[in-house]
Amino acid sequence: MTVSVTARCEEIGDGVFGYVQPDGGWCLNNAGIITSGARTALVDTVATEARARALRSAVSKVSSVMPGVIVNTHFHGDHTFGNFLFPEAVVVAHERTREEMAAAGLHLTGLWPDVSWGGVDLVLPELTYTNKMVVHVGDVVAELLHMGPAHTTDDTVVWLPAERVLFTGDVVLSGATPFCLMGSVAGSLAAVSRLRALEPKVIVPGHGRIGGPELLDETERYFGWLQRLAREGIAAGLSPLELAAEADLGEFQDLLDAERLVPNLHRAYIEYDGAEPGIPLDVGALFAEMVRHHGGLPVCHA
Repeated sequence: MTVSVTARCEEIGDGVFGYVQPDGGWCLNNAGIITSGARTALVDTVATEARARALRSAVSKVSSVMPGVIVNTHFHGDHTFGNFLFPEAVVVAHERTREEMAAAGLHLTGLWPDVSWGGVDLVLPELTYTNKMVVHVGDVVAELLHMGPAHTTDDTVVWLPAERVLFTGDVVLSGATPFCLMGSVAGSLAAVSRLRALEPKVIVPGHGRIGGPELLDETERYFGWLQRLAREGIAAGLSPLELAAEADLGEFQDLLDAERLVPNLHRAYIEYDGAEPGIPLDVGALFAEMVRHHGGLPVCHA
């Protein structure tokens, strides 16, 4: 399947850009470009070779130099597969990101075999951190903060305190259903509270439109609703799949990728029963259950 590469580069601060790939559904992630003086950094790359080449072209239009640093916000391939087309850069991430990337390999490409992935080559982070790291991009200070378990156990957000710009990775999505199969419902709510305390003015989510603090509010409402729904389902003796089939999505009915409700409910169920946030689940089995609920493989336009 060949899909045209469409993206837009939005300036959100002096030398700070959000690289947005519509419509923000499966594997159509956002990235960030930070440029100051003779230094440039990227926050995440993209899923396919063609999209990575388009991202490289976008960088060249706003900076005279290619990125010397790439920050990967988590291990998923839509945020990391494009690393290989930026050989000038040192890839930085949380220590678990390197571990999870190595374990997952190119598995994502097998989920959507009809996507034109191109000659993707896995490039792991070379520099890792545990809780916090500060990267200086010219005069711009970028704080890397570990937020997991939320979307995953290895989430990094990138906070620019002077500019009050926040790159959230997939801890926060915009116009798309949140996804915590590999992370935590309670952890996602805790992460939102931490992010709100930063008082960001501009938020670049992992997928979807750029916004402000309202994106934190929307994320918090979804996960709060998810917890309440799970409690009702458990009380009624329904499985997550059964509950998803009859659930009223309410204000969330127009979010992209609503099928994510099934694995999200599995996560909410086990946390209700006292499971530790981020404990591994059978991702393959729950992805298959999500496909069953959806009535087929979810659409991926990467």
